[in-house]
Amino acid sequence: MSRWLLLAGALIAATPATAQSMTTAPQAAIRPMISWFEIPATDLVRARRFYEAVFGIVMTVETVDGYDMAIFPGDGTPGGALVKGDVYVPGKAGPILYFRVPDIDTVMARALTAGGRSLYAKKAIGANGWVAEFEDSEGNRIALSQPR
Repeated sequence: MSRWLLLAGALIAATPATAQSMTTAPQAAIRPMISWFEIPATDLVRARRFYEAVFGIVMTVETVDGYDMAIFPGDGTPGGALVKGDVYVPGKAGPILYFRVPDIDTVMARALTAGGRSLYAKKAIGANGWVAEFEDSEGNRIALSQPR
């Protein structure tokens, strides 16, 4: 038994003092972590009309790297666009994008009027406010978040 204690002691003593510094410490996350989002569209004109009607905004149309885009207005933190292209396939599976809005009921009504479909009715989520989801004109699942 004493040989095991000696071996353990030797291993501990042989461990360099800098072993801990050799491990990778997690870096502080950059905020906001999301810098850009893209929502797939098969018909960019239809999608642009839908989002402008739902959110009461005017989007800028650009072509970037061969892809047609309708850019959401804002200060770019995060920024985003509707995008039409061969690698952009609308769908309800995968990550869900939440848009923060001042009044879910009003925005959801606009989405339905513009041709969207309700996927998840307004639900209270405690101190964080409310959420709801709709299907956009292209078949994407889009969520809304209203703080308290």
